[in-house]
Amino acid sequence: MVLSDRDIERYLAEGRIKLTPPPDLATQLGSCSIDCRLGGTFRVFEHSRNAYIDPHKPTSLGDAMRKIVVPEGEAFIVQPGDFVLASTVEVLELPDDLLARLEGRSSLGRLGIIVHSTAALFEPGWRGSATMELGNLGRMAVALYPGMRICSFTFEQLSSPARVPYHLKPNRKYLGQTEPEASRLTEEA
Repeated sequence: MVLSDRDIERYLAEGRIKLTPPPDLATQLGSCSIDCRLGGTFRVFEHSRNAYIDPHKPTSLGDAMRKIVVPEGEAFIVQPGDFVLASTVEVLELPDDLLARLEGRSSLGRLGIIVHSTAALFEPGWRGSATMELGNLGRMAVALYPGMRICSFTFEQLSSPARVPYHLKPNRKYLGQTEPEASRLTEEA
């Protein structure tokens, strides 16, 4: 069952869903979702310095990306064909019986900006900011501004609390992240 605006607002008030900083419900709450804003930190691939990425070599993943911090009020330009990681301003905390799904905003999609390519599910017990996989499928560069609404979350109630929520998993690679994190694929067994 997807939560309605009434349920999202109630869950926020009860502290079952936590967003820090608290959202402005007048502008961020939709009929079945809540919008989150774009942070000012981005990770971009250094394709001119690296011929390829090898997921079996930790240095390959770490060296392949560069961190860029964009001051508030300035734009981050996403060129056609670019793929970058970004994160939400808001930190999301979920209870053990609720999952969230991240969706791109239609207004950005109409400009060619995809907000996530695969990582849309946030497991029960998630805690941290959301890393988004941004891409520009269009033919023109697009300016994105820290603080703008970039994505929305919908929430679904589980039939019962998860036996092992994300915050208790032994391989919780991204728990507590506060900025976009590069892949930690090499940490998998």
